[in-house]
Amino acid sequence: MRKFAFAAAFASSTLALAACSGGAEDVAADTDETAVATDVEAAAENTGVLDASTATADQLAAVEGVSEELAAAIVAGQPFADVTAFNALLLETLSADEAATVLETVFVPVNLNDATEEQLRLIPGMTDKMVHEFEEYRPYADMAEFDREIGKYVDEAEVARFRNYVTL
Repeated sequence: MRKFAFAAAFASSTLALAACSGGAEDVAADTDETAVATDVEAAAENTGVLDASTATADQLAAVEGVSEELAAAIVAGQPFADVTAFNALLLETLSADEAATVLETVFVPVNLNDATEEQLRLIPGMTDKMVHEFEEYRPYADMAEFDREIGKYVDEAEVARFRNYVTL
């Protein structure tokens, strides 16, 4: 689903560029020059969260709290086994608070059906109650079930925010 949303955003950006430009050559040049910037913007607009296992060094370096050195270390560690492995890498150079701030924007999605409690607790904004609720409704058949069940405890905006950090 994320890939589809990302592709749709990228396609709409490309169409907008084409509509504003003077010719096909300009579109091709603009698209080539801004591809990385567009990728970062589209990922942030669609989900607000980059996947640490697939993000580029340029995308990561654009995130507040991620230095070029840390971005390079993240790329070198890709793909991450899970969010705990990613968090361990962050904690090598960042404080726990700084790592938590980065996790708000760069994350390794956790599988709702088999995530450990430790992995769930790394989701930004998780409380003891929400960890319990995430675990209680396992296994999730699909994301609509997740939306319905977790939506009993938080509003629609919070469910949508949680979706940035989970997968099936």
